[in-house]
Order: sequence, then structure tokens, then C-alpha cells
Amino acid sequence: MMDRGLLDLMIIRIPAIKPVERAELCKKLRGEDDLVRMSGSDLETLLGRPLKRHAGMDTIRFAAEQDAANALKRGIRWVSLVSASYPPLLREIYDPPVLLFYRGALPDADRPAAAVVGTRKPGGAALKAAFDIGRGLGLQGISVVSGLALGIDATAHRGNLEGGGRTYAVLGSGVDEIYPSSNRPLARRILEGGGGILSEYPPGTEPQKWHFPARNRIISAMVRGTLIVEAPAASGALITARFALEHGRDLWVSSAGLGAAGTARLAGEGAKIIASASDIVREWAIAEQAEQVEDRGASIGRTLADSLARRLAIR
Repeated sequence: MMDRGLLDLMIIRIPAIKPVERAELCKKLRGEDDLVRMSGSDLETLLGRPLKRHAGMDTIRFAAEQDAANALKRGIRWVSLVSASYPPLLREIYDPPVLLFYRGALPDADRPAAAVVGTRKPGGAALKAAFDIGRGLGLQGISVVSGLALGIDATAHRGNLEGGGRTYAVLGSGVDEIYPSSNRPLARRILEGGGGILSEYPPGTEPQKWHFPARNRIISAMVRGTLIVEAPAASGALITARFALEHGRDLWVSSAGLGAAGTARLAGEGAKIIASASDIVREWAIAEQAEQVEDRGASIGRTLADSLARRLAIR
């Protein structure tokens, strides 16, 4: 692959285009010169639609240079959608972010991970369940991915750390803008524990209300399954649940949170109810065993078919 230079940093600074369009540009263009030479009409032709707003490529390149300088100054790294280091499960979705900025480490592709999310104002039983399940997953070598929010998210991160897990927080702001600020000590613990703080937003980006639904798609996409511990009827955790289903991931609800309307609705619609981390581990172990049996069965079937074909001389 040719040197991409500032290409991906420039793509995320193009105004008025959708995440899926950014991803398509990332895949189609090879280097920053490909983008620098484009006019507004060239970009519209490539995207296949008119744009409501244009910015000059010089302006976009300057913003990208500023992002790169800010990231380097603050010890922030980034990984491109087309990089081998990009989280493979995240790459599978319809609209993956072009870039992930991160502090600490990226999730280990060989280590299983589960999302644990829920309301910012949980009841005592749900709060205890979030910690216990996070801890239990950590003891089994399973990472927790969550959003560093107050309540369920932060408690699940703490539990995972207590169990020796590497936990990862996905933010609706730049990775240098910890929100809420009261969770800065927790963010430090996450980094010290070998985990990471991640975001699709450039350094210096402040949290905005509309960023959080977008970041929820990243949380659900990076993991094999999502647990909703407790969610009222209008909880943002329900957005994460919807994304989990769209992404073809496992979806569970905690028995400790069934008193909340959103959690109860998910259970009524078929989400599996779990009581502990062991339930998740057991379910994944059973699924893996079934896949192994299926693979062995397919292999045996192919061997028998080949043997029969040789005997009947039909090959």
C-alpha cells in the first residue's frame, strides 16, 4: 500500500458526509494527493450525490495537520480502517469509523470481549451485578468494553479491573476529553491496567449529545456480545442493544435489572436473561463446542464423500 500520509485524517474532516461514505472514501483512495487534487464536484461524483456544504481542500488539510500535531503532543495514536491493526470485528459493520484514536492499547483480537452497559442511575442490585459480572469476566480473561459513563458503565469497568481484565472505554468525545471529569481517575486505572481509551473523534473534541448514539455502535461492534444490565424505557443503552442485534452479536439482559422498563422489554422480545459472568462464559463455550462439532462433521463428511467418489470413479 502506498503511503497514505494525512489522507484518513483529512477524510474525517470533510463536512456533511456520512460515516459509511467516509469508510468508502478510505477504501477507494490511496493517498492524500488523491484527495488534495479533488474539487467539490469531483467529490460529489465519487460519492454519487450532491453535498450541501463544501470546504476547500486546503482548509481540510490544515485541520488534519492540526489533529496530527495535537495527537502527537498528547501521546494519542490512531489506527486506520485499512490497517491490519484495526479491530477486526469493528471492520465488519456497515459504517465503521475511518479512524480510531486511542490512548493505551487497542483490544487484542485474540481475547474475547463483552460489552456491559446500562443506565447512569441504576438501583443497588443492578450496580452490584455490573461490578460482579465485570469482575467475573475479568477472572476468565474476558475484556469489558463500555462507555465510561456514570453508573453501570463505570462500575463494569471497575469490576473488570478488579478481576484482572483489560477493559476498554469508548468515548463520545476526544480521548483527551474524559467525560464525565469525575471518571478521570478511572480512565487512568484503565490505562494502567493495560486497556485503552478509544474514540472516532479527533483530539480536543468535546462531548456532544449526538456523539453518544454514534459511539454506541462502536461499543456493540467491537465485542461478541452485549449485556444490558439495567435500562429505563428511554435509556441510551437500548440504542446499544439495537446495534448489537443489527451487528449480529449476542444480546443479554441481567436478571438484576428486570425491574426497569427497557430491560424488561428486551427480555420480553427474546434477549437471554443472565445472572452472572458464568452464564456468558458457559454460553460461549457451548457455542464453540457446537462449531467444533460442526467443523468436525463437515470434515468427516468431505472425507467420506472423497472416498466414495474414488471407489465409484466419479471424479
